[in-house]
Amino acid sequence: MSTLSRRWFAVSCLALSIGLTGAVRGAEPVKVLIIDGQNNHDWKAMTPPIKEALEETGRFKVDVATTPPAKSSKEEWEKFRPDFSKYDVVMSNYNGERWPEEVEKSFVSFIKNGGGAVMVHAANNAFEGWSEFNDMIGLGWRGAGFGNRVTVDDNGKTVITPKGEGPGAGHGARHEFKVRSQDPDHPILKGLPKEWLHATDELYAGQRGPAKDMHILATAYSDPSKGGTGTNEPMIWTIPYGKGRVVTDVMGHTGGGDIVAVRCIGFLTTLERATEWAATGKVTLPVPANFPNSEAVSLKNEQGK
Repeated sequence: MSTLSRRWFAVSCLALSIGLTGAVRGAEPVKVLIIDGQNNHDWKAMTPPIKEALEETGRFKVDVATTPPAKSSKEEWEKFRPDFSKYDVVMSNYNGERWPEEVEKSFVSFIKNGGGAVMVHAANNAFEGWSEFNDMIGLGWRGAGFGNRVTVDDNGKTVITPKGEGPGAGHGARHEFKVRSQDPDHPILKGLPKEWLHATDELYAGQRGPAKDMHILATAYSDPSKGGTGTNEPMIWTIPYGKGRVVTDVMGHTGGGDIVAVRCIGFLTTLERATEWAATGKVTLPVPANFPNSEAVSLKNEQGK
């Protein structure tokens, strides 16, 4: 083979490889908007690794909209006008003051008309007085008197604890815990192990809300020895809202420089797949070879591996 022929062959193979990669990842990227700016957790440490992980899959194009700080002027808030129509899915890493009414109405319309939303960790703590938001998330960080509590027994049956009975929202000491799939055939969880060990995190319990049409995908046992409730608490769930899809994932604590929960391959994988599903109703992303099992945590290292 001549030098010219070899070069042509190499270029052709490269073009074919790029074409196949594009076909696998999708010709059109899923457009994601992450909202942050206020949170009782370290949103500045949390948003960058999540954005990076999403973009590294090749499936997503990610923008970030950062709100003004707490107690900002009306003039500063008037500058916060994200155009949700440009995106397929909005991810909230926000827990703070209410958004301007115009933004809230735009967000509700976006979801009702088929947009996706993903709530991460403390994002479901936000907006207790916003009724449409409570319907979207199903359960939130609320007191026992706010609404029903939803848990899952050891046989996989949903248990409803009525408003006013049992504990309100809380969590015990941070620790590693096993996440258990409750619907292994759902696109977000399909191909994942039945159980996997999640890195040290806050295990939310006692969440409250309307929980209408709530579909629980994964749970974790809230261990009393760690200050937990002694039952299986929802970790990942979905809610249909109008034509849209909302996924809540209450894992992913950050604070005091600790981002180990966000570096967990189990957390990142399910979050990536949840984002694709919320946007499209399908999941094309593969399960990585280093996904954790039930005995060992798997972490993304500082070099992104």
